[in-house]
Amino acid sequence: MSLLSCFYGKATTLATVTFTMDDRKKQIRERVLKFDFALAIVSVAIAAFGVLMVYSATKDSMIQQGISQYYYLERQALYVALGVGVMILVATIDYRRISSVAYVMYGGLLLALVGVYIPHIGKTALGAQRWYQLGPFQLQPSEFASIVIIVAMAYYIDSLEGPLNLKSLIQLLIMVGIPMVLIIKQPDIGTGLVVGITGASLLAVDRTPGRYLAVLAIGAVFGVYLIVHLGVLHKFQLARLTSFLNQNKNPFGANGYNLTESKIAIGSGGFWGKGLFQGTQTNLSYVPEQQTDFIFTAVGEQLGFVGSASLIAAFGFVCYRIFRAMRLAKDPLGRLTAAGIFGLFVYSVFQNAGMTVGIMPITGIPLPFMSYGGSAMLTFFAAIGLVLNISMRRSVG
Repeated sequence: MSLLSCFYGKATTLATVTFTMDDRKKQIRERVLKFDFALAIVSVAIAAFGVLMVYSATKDSMIQQGISQYYYLERQALYVALGVGVMILVATIDYRRISSVAYVMYGGLLLALVGVYIPHIGKTALGAQRWYQLGPFQLQPSEFASIVIIVAMAYYIDSLEGPLNLKSLIQLLIMVGIPMVLIIKQPDIGTGLVVGITGASLLAVDRTPGRYLAVLAIGAVFGVYLIVHLGVLHKFQLARLTSFLNQNKNPFGANGYNLTESKIAIGSGGFWGKGLFQGTQTNLSYVPEQQTDFIFTAVGEQLGFVGSASLIAAFGFVCYRIFRAMRLAKDPLGRLTAAGIFGLFVYSVFQNAGMTVGIMPITGIPLPFMSYGGSAMLTFFAAIGLVLNISMRRSVG
C-alpha cells in the first residue's frame, strides 16, 4: 500500500509539472502571437532612417573640421543598438513588476536631477547644467524624466480606490511639479513641458472629474502668465518661446535666425527634395544644431514633401499602435501607462516638427528616434518596450 501511495504521489507530481510546463509554453506562445511586430519594426526603421539623416547633416562639417565623417553615424548607430536592446528587455519583464518599483525609480530620478547641479559632478554645456559625463558619453537624466513620471503616476493612480479626489490630485501635481521645476531650472523648459504634457495625458484618460480638469487648464494658463511676467525665465528663453509669434520681426536676429534658416531648408526641398546628401542648407551647416533639435529640416530639404510626409505618416502609425495598446490593455495600470506614452509621442513629434516650420515655439526637444543623442534614444525605445509589454499581456494572466 505504501509503495502504491508513493508511486501515485510521484505520478501526480510529474503530471502537475508537465501540466505547468505545457501551460507555460502555451502562455509564451500566446504572448509571441500578440507581440506587436508592426510597432517594433516601424520604430526600428524610423531609428535607422534617423541614423542616415544624422550622417547626412554632419558629414560635411566633420570633414571640414578634420574629423571622421562617420563620427556621428557610428555613435548614433550605437545608441540605436542599445535602444533596441532596452526595448526588448523592457518588453520581456511584466509591466506590473516594473511598476512595483515605480517609487524607487522616481526617487532615483530626483537624485539624478539634483546631482547635475553639484560642482565637478554635473557638466555644463551651451549654458545649461543638465548632463553627467561618463567617459566619452554624456547622460542627460531629464530625458528619462517623462517615462519615469508616466510609470510612477500610473502606479499611484492604479493604487487608488474610487475616483480621483482633490487630495490625490494635489499629490500627483506635486509628483510632476518637483522634477518639472528641477528641469526648467537647468534651464530646459522644453523637456519640462514634455513632463507636464505626459502627466496631463494620464489625467485625461483617468477617472479625473471634469471640474478638476477645467481648474487645471485654467491654472496652467495662469501659471504661464506668471512665469512670463515675473521673470522666472531667462530673457533668451522668453525670446525663443515668443519669436514664432512675430516671425517677420528681425528674422535673422539672434532669436529668429534658427527659425528662418529652418524654413528656408524645408521650403527649398520642394515636393521631391534635392536628393540625399545634396541639400545646400544642410551641407553648408546653415541650420544650427541640425543633427539634434532640427533634424526634421534635413529630411525636408533632401527628401522634400514626400519624405517629410512619409516620416510623419510613420510616426502616425506608431502613435496609432500605442493608442490601440491603450484601448486593449487588460487593466487600468496598462491603460494609464500607454496613455502617458501616447501623449509623450504625439506632443514630441508635433512640437519638434511644428517648431521647424514656425507653428510652434522653439523649445529644443528631440524628434523621437531621429534626433542625435543617446539619452533620448534609450527613453523612446524604453517607452515602446512598455507598449509592447502591455500589448502582449492584454489577455494573458
